[in-house]
Amino acid sequence: MRSELGEFSSIVCFKALVTGAEEALGEKAAMITLIAAGRNRGKQLAEELGIKGKGTSDETIIPLLQKALGQEGTRLCIVDKIEHQGESLKVYCRETICSAGEPQGSPRKLTFTLGAIQGVMEQLTGLRLRGKQTESVLRGGSYDVIEFETIG
Repeated sequence: MRSELGEFSSIVCFKALVTGAEEALGEKAAMITLIAAGRNRGKQLAEELGIKGKGTSDETIIPLLQKALGQEGTRLCIVDKIEHQGESLKVYCRETICSAGEPQGSPRKLTFTLGAIQGVMEQLTGLRLRGKQTESVLRGGSYDVIEFETIG
């Protein structure tokens, strides 16, 4: 990493990357790209944490994700809970980088954050998942909620 500046950058720079990608690629292509990048990061994180194939025991996984992604880690987001509903999972996040600095009512969706959580959950479960944001703090929700369904 960098000897003086360390490993962190600002939300302002991250947002510039997102909006620049949207300008260059279009909104849909940028969203696909950012989710894929996040998914790749999530897979790497699961490997780093040694949790690949460990299942989704909330008592074990949530504290690890909070440490790795929260205030002590990369500060991507805080994962507060995971709900299991049949074949689907819901992950409740707050202070996500994707929602940071956005005005209330903004249509902004989770992209990189969704992908990162998806990558971790895929590595934990060994399943291919499809994620979608079902609640947003920008549109009245208490959390940014991501719901995952198994696709194979």
